[in-house]
Amino acid sequence: MRRTRFEDAPCPIARTTDLMGDWWTPIVMREAFLGRRRFDDFQKALLVSRAVLSKRLARLVDEGLLEKEEYEDRPKRYEYILTEKGRAFYPVLAAMWRFGEDWLWEEGAEPPLQIYDRKSGEPVVPRVVNEKTGVPIDVRQLRLGWRRPEGG
Repeated sequence: MRRTRFEDAPCPIARTTDLMGDWWTPIVMREAFLGRRRFDDFQKALLVSRAVLSKRLARLVDEGLLEKEEYEDRPKRYEYILTEKGRAFYPVLAAMWRFGEDWLWEEGAEPPLQIYDRKSGEPVVPRVVNEKTGVPIDVRQLRLGWRRPEGG
């Protein structure tokens, strides 16, 4: 069965969904943010087939979230390095983290993993805010509309 593509959709959520493709893509990106760079390290951490991982890494390279850098000539071996676009993907994962933490554990239970600030060591609780105001996003206060032309 062929999946529907959203790469030309007018909606940023649809285009991001197209980029993510399937459940492995955000998990591969999570591992890249944790510092994994080599194919075998991704494969060991994820226990995913080499074929699936190869396809996901190739798509992330094609989309500009990762870049391949050769680290060995014989045989050719590559590291997968986060690009600026790739690092910009982290807030998507942080929002997924927050949703999962808040809603996908039994009441009163907490996930065994926690995000910590590297410098302070304090726990981090991701939150999506309006970049212009710093106010947390509340869906009840939002509406979707077509972008107005500049000056209009």
